[in-house]
Amino acid sequence: MKTVDHTTEVVYVEEPNQDTSKLHADAAYTIVVVGEAPYAETQGDSTTLSIAAPGPDTIRHTCGSGMKCIVVLVTGRPLVIEPYLDTIDALVVAWLPGTEGQGITDVLFGDHPFTGTLPRTWMKSVTQLPMNVGDKNYDQLFPFGYGIKT
Repeated sequence: MKTVDHTTEVVYVEEPNQDTSKLHADAAYTIVVVGEAPYAETQGDSTTLSIAAPGPDTIRHTCGSGMKCIVVLVTGRPLVIEPYLDTIDALVVAWLPGTEGQGITDVLFGDHPFTGTLPRTWMKSVTQLPMNVGDKNYDQLFPFGYGIKT
């Protein structure tokens, strides 16, 4: 992995729209951070496990623009992501990084090796839950332990 040069310009846009990608068409990468509000993973708080708004639109507007797109998902549980995978070049599940969220940028920008594997199975849809390794209809999106080991 190549370290991002310290002179690299990082542009932050809080809520990108369809025109944002056009304004930054010369960017080497787009990093989209989406997820859930803190403590959203309480039992019974959601029946959809969808990425919270405006996350889906943000992914569509930026990742579908043709430039390389990395999506960082901040969540305490697997969310439905299959509808967006065809426009995403890389997916990083940051889980709930707490006070050390800077560790995510450290690995994204190449300051440290990128290592991470899933501590649980990632389902394709909510209708598959509960899902456990060895279940009769185990048709997961990503299996337990999937990821990068450096």
